[in-house]
Amino acid sequence: MNPCNKKRKKQKLNPEAQFRVTLDHCSKTKDLSAAISLYESSPTPTLSLNNLNSLLYICSNSLSNLETRELAIAFGFKLFDLHRSNNSNIFKPNEATLTALARLAAAKGDGDYAFELAKSVKKYTLAPKLRTYGPALFCFSDSGMADKAYEVEEHMKSVGLQLEEPELAALLKVSVESGREKKVYEYLHKLRAVLRGVNESTAENIESWFRGEKAAVVGLVNWDEDEVKEAILRNGGGWHGLGWLGRGKWIIHRSNVASDGRCCACGEQLTCVDINRVETERFAQSVASLAMEREVQSHFKEFQDWLQQNSEYEAVVDGANIGLYQQNFAEGGFSVAQLEAVVKELYNKSNRWPLIVLHNKRVQALLENSSIRELVQEWIDKRILYGTPYGSNDDWYWLYAAVKLKCLLVTNDEMRDHIFELLGSSFFLRWKERHQVKYTFMKNNLKLLMPPSYSLVMQESENGLWHVPLAGEAIDESLRSWLCITRPFVRKN
Repeated sequence: MNPCNKKRKKQKLNPEAQFRVTLDHCSKTKDLSAAISLYESSPTPTLSLNNLNSLLYICSNSLSNLETRELAIAFGFKLFDLHRSNNSNIFKPNEATLTALARLAAAKGDGDYAFELAKSVKKYTLAPKLRTYGPALFCFSDSGMADKAYEVEEHMKSVGLQLEEPELAALLKVSVESGREKKVYEYLHKLRAVLRGVNESTAENIESWFRGEKAAVVGLVNWDEDEVKEAILRNGGGWHGLGWLGRGKWIIHRSNVASDGRCCACGEQLTCVDINRVETERFAQSVASLAMEREVQSHFKEFQDWLQQNSEYEAVVDGANIGLYQQNFAEGGFSVAQLEAVVKELYNKSNRWPLIVLHNKRVQALLENSSIRELVQEWIDKRILYGTPYGSNDDWYWLYAAVKLKCLLVTNDEMRDHIFELLGSSFFLRWKERHQVKYTFMKNNLKLLMPPSYSLVMQESENGLWHVPLAGEAIDESLRSWLCITRPFVRKN
């Protein structure tokens, strides 16, 4: 018989490999009982760190089931203690080990031990993660131990972790329940800084505070209106951060916001929230630094100096993006008519000429065209056209100009390319939302798509009113639910 026609016998796995395969199945099915039986029937109970982590993972995933909760806690700690004692000289858990064990400790109500486990990431030179600190934070918050929850937060900040909605919502909840008005105010602003919309459970915590007796009696009766307005301006709009304003019972509605930015419940005008002055300057410096790393430094420095002398623009135009819009790239098509239409429309809106940024190679080509030479030369003479140097990437130039001058940027570029990823700024999306103007040409008719009339973000008005958007996709933003939170005010005479 031809040996090639013989069926190959299935290779038998060795005991260690078979243990791993079965353990993977237990992990996939989250079968705690089967995992315990597998471990107890194993002839070699000494575990590798990988197998230990898999078993601890199964234990931590069994905590939500009341029938397996106690067993999962007991078995998980037993495994860990045995593994540590059997490997006392070389024991080095990884982040997954500490996270799973911290979850077990928190489930047992031992927030202190969960916190110690989280802090030990430094001892083992591991990178800290939110999930490792979460168990201790949630344990203390759920137990009403506000001060210990705040301590966990401080430690998380000290190791460079940025809290997200689950952690901030837990801290808000324990602050509400303990009646700490300053902390409630603080966490509302922290939520505002990281979220565009809160989930339903967070919204319920917020409502719980404003419906409470403590919330009705805290707040300034007399305040400096100019100071509040200056703080809002300094912060980029939409919040002042100076504390509760007014006294009296709060009125809470679930409302919508009209397309013009007015709350349908109270009539308050929501605003466009920009990045603040410090962030804006830092952002401009970041763009300039990155540009100088990738451009010829002397060329970009020359542009910075030129911009300092010519800074009266209210809009910057990405000339290439507009001129090439819907043109035939294969034929090298570039529409000066489209670019001229955008420039004129911006001038008509503000009575100021915008700055056009266009690669110098393109500028020279346009100057060689007798039919448009006069127009292009006029732009140059008016100092509203800047030609970027040969070999440069004009993206750096128009982005820097728009950020530095705090003005509008006209482009359909989604700014998702590599150079924009380099910025890595959490506020970059907020900046785009506030400053980017998109456009369309339908049958040669220009339509500028201006920034939205208001920002989808929690807002605190100069009168102390609050508006909180709820998270979720909305095809029509006018249908999105908002918390409208108002109360009567005692005005300063």
